[in-house]
Amino acid sequence: MSLHTEIFEQPDRLRHLLQAQRQTALTIAAAIRSRHVKYVFLAARGTSDNAGRYANYLWGAHNRLPLALATPSLFTYYQQPPNLEDALVVAISQSGQSPDVVTVVSEAARQGSLTLALTNAPDSPLALAADLVFDIQAGPEKAVAATKTFTAELLGLAMLSAALAADDQAWRDLENVPAWIEQVLQQDQAIARSAERFRYMNHCVILGRGYNYATAFEWALKLKELTYVVAEPYSSADFQHGPIAMVAGGFPVMAVTPSGMVFDSMLEMLTRLRHQHAAELVVISDDPRALALAQSPIPLPAGIPEWLTPLIAIVPAQLFACHLTLLKGLDPEKPRTITKITETH
Repeated sequence: MSLHTEIFEQPDRLRHLLQAQRQTALTIAAAIRSRHVKYVFLAARGTSDNAGRYANYLWGAHNRLPLALATPSLFTYYQQPPNLEDALVVAISQSGQSPDVVTVVSEAARQGSLTLALTNAPDSPLALAADLVFDIQAGPEKAVAATKTFTAELLGLAMLSAALAADDQAWRDLENVPAWIEQVLQQDQAIARSAERFRYMNHCVILGRGYNYATAFEWALKLKELTYVVAEPYSSADFQHGPIAMVAGGFPVMAVTPSGMVFDSMLEMLTRLRHQHAAELVVISDDPRALALAQSPIPLPAGIPEWLTPLIAIVPAQLFACHLTLLKGLDPEKPRTITKITETH
């Protein structure tokens, strides 16, 4: 099994997750409502931390739940955890093995907070420490760089959001996610050809905003892990406050720019980058105006609700990183110096 194979597994895995875990999502939502939770406190590392960035927007917008990202070192090295009264403490970890994330959940339980684990390992230390467990059921992931576990985490968070909101339309929208990803996967060879243009790239910027702030961070992480490119993720808003100064002719900028509330601001930024800075643009979008600005356009299917675009938009980014790794003569199955499970304290 290869990284490329696991990317292509995602539609089937997500289709199964929707069918198998809907009742689990409804049960967890009922437990959360019974506790009158006032905010969410979320602990994660790496790719799972990027899933948490998605939850920050999704649960805030759709469920009116403020979300704070934990600083696990306060619980481990400093041993001065914050007061978690009235919090739902959520931990996201593919392996469920990271000691610092487990420590956050254990401390939350000691304080009497409700705890929830999203994990691909329902028998892991994290799952055993939590009150509630959402098994993302992604199956074994052999590649070091996470792909299907990331989209399964995003889908789990989206299912929980729909369950908390008791939103039938949201569930109907979720049913379309696997088919949208299948449409994107049909562009595999076109994305491989686009990646050829960046064979010698050593640095780049990844832009996203709103729900796809998370996508920018995850795309950057995949490029760092697999191709060793210095890939810096930014909100397009933050990028204007100084970092844009590094962009000169031919500087690679990659952007996730689907239709939605933040599209106009992203389009304005892409227009400026192309015409004033002569940037080299890779754009993932469903809007022809954004795609027309890119030297390397990657189209998304039409009609995806903005809140679900991260689940689909990350897939061409995964393919891009995978193909660029091969073009650079690197092994996508064996990134240097990193392993599948990282146990931080």
